[in-house]
Amino acid sequence: MKDVKVLFTEEQIQTRIKELAKEMNRFYNGEEIYAVCVLKGAVMFAVDLVKYLEMPLKMEFIRLSSYNGGTKSSGRVNAVDISLPDLNGKNVLIIEDIVDTGLTAKFLLDFLNNNFHTKSTKFCSLLDKKITRVNDIEPDYYGFEVGDQFLIGYGLDDDGYYRNLRFIGYKNV
Repeated sequence: MKDVKVLFTEEQIQTRIKELAKEMNRFYNGEEIYAVCVLKGAVMFAVDLVKYLEMPLKMEFIRLSSYNGGTKSSGRVNAVDISLPDLNGKNVLIIEDIVDTGLTAKFLLDFLNNNFHTKSTKFCSLLDKKITRVNDIEPDYYGFEVGDQFLIGYGLDDDGYYRNLRFIGYKNV
C-alpha cells in the first residue's frame, strides 16, 4: 500500500458526511425517505451517512455499473440488480460513490422518472468528478469535487481491491 497516496483522510470524509447530513435533515424536516444505495462502491458512504440522518428512513440497495474492470467507464450502464419497492409518492435519496461521466446517474434518474412518481428525488454523491462529465447531471449534494484521477478507498475499488481503506486515495504511477 506504499504506492497509495491519500487524497481525503478518514477525518475529512467523516466531517463532510456530518455536514451533508445536516443539510439533508433541514431539507427533509423529519419526513420519511427511501435511501437508495448504489452498490458496491457507495455502501460505506451510505452506511455512514444514514447514521446522521434524523428522519424515518428505509434503505434499499441496487447494483449498477459502467466499469468493466478497467479504470475508465465502459460507456454503457449494466443494471445488475435494480429491483425497488413502490416509490410512488415517496421521498427518494439516491446515494452514489462518485459521479464521473454521469452515465450511471442519468440511467438511474431516468429509470426512477419512468417507473415512479416520487414526491422528491435527490441525488447525493460522495465525489463529483465534473471534469469527465458527458451528461448534464449535477448531484443535489456532494462531498468533494475531484480531478481526473482514478480513486480508490472508502468503497471505491481497483478490480475489487482497496474498498476497505478508511481514506480516499490514488495510486502513484
